Amino acid sequence: MAIRVDDIVSRLGGELLGPGDTLIRALAPLDSAGPDEISFLANPKYRKQLDSTAAAAVIVGSGLTPPAGKSYIVSDAPYLYFARVAQLLHPEPPPDPGIDPRASVSSEIPASVRVEAGACIDASVVLGEGVVIGAGSVVGRGCRIGAGTRLSANVTLYPDCVIGARCRIHSGAVIGADGFGYARERDGRWVKIPQTGRVVIGDDVEIGANTTIDRGAMDDTVIGDGVKLDNQIQIAHNVTIGAMTAVAGCVGIAGSTRIGARCMIGGQAGIIGHLEIADDVVVSAGTLVTKSIRKAGVYTANLPLQAHGDWVREFSHLRHLDSMAARIRELEKRLDKGEAAS
Repeated sequence: MAIRVDDIVSRLGGELLGPGDTLIRALAPLDSAGPDEISFLANPKYRKQLDSTAAAAVIVGSGLTPPAGKSYIVSDAPYLYFARVAQLLHPEPPPDPGIDPRASVSSEIPASVRVEAGACIDASVVLGEGVVIGAGSVVGRGCRIGAGTRLSANVTLYPDCVIGARCRIHSGAVIGADGFGYARERDGRWVKIPQTGRVVIGDDVEIGANTTIDRGAMDDTVIGDGVKLDNQIQIAHNVTIGAMTAVAGCVGIAGSTRIGARCMIGGQAGIIGHLEIADDVVVSAGTLVTKSIRKAGVYTANLPLQAHGDWVREFSHLRHLDSMAARIRELEKRLDKGEAAS
């Protein structure tokens, strides 16, 4: 697909500098873009690359005076604008409806639905218009999936899951498996607690590959509208995630935690159970959250990277903090006595 720069501006807004008839066929990084590609400059520290880039057009921030000789689109949010352009150049093709003869379908489904080879749709399933069930995916009994939602290959929905409209669930995701609920006998044996809740997912949610979301023990596990989940995330039973929150890869969220709206959780963060996290909280990568966060802001609880020898030396000091504190207290007592005597 190719599109003129002035056509992009007419659709998405922004200010055009330079020729409008420049034809764009693809997107590329600023330092490697070619004469029919568009790029963007969001970070001022890469300003010098504008002088050498071969890109046909560049999206830049307001207040910047770019060098002449190519097309520029001025936007207050260059990276967001770039994302919109990417959608224009790479629209997702509409699915070809139909049921592959190698699929197993036990429910009435709309004619606009696509069911690929090896997929299995159990009884009492309700699918909206234009849903795609990828090859090898399993949709359990009683599930409901909203219009336009797409399941990639080998997605598993356990029974009674509710998925909203226009969602995207990537390969290997497992939605609605039993939560980790057990009671312990005195002799150490574990007694399984039946997990009778559901997973309820809102509209416009994206769930990455091999992410798992457990069903609730009694109440539901709830993922709000517009939530974006990266790959290999574990969300335990009865968790609630507020609208438009984004969670990066390898995060673990323990049971009954409530996360607010518009939060951002960095990769490999861990959140223990039964906590409350307010709206608009940012948790840095690798942070272990051990207590509730009641106020919006950025929270970090990890050490910066350093040379191994430096880390060993500093940790050895940490091991002696108690004895050092005791010695300081003793010195303070002696000083106090000396001042009193004088």
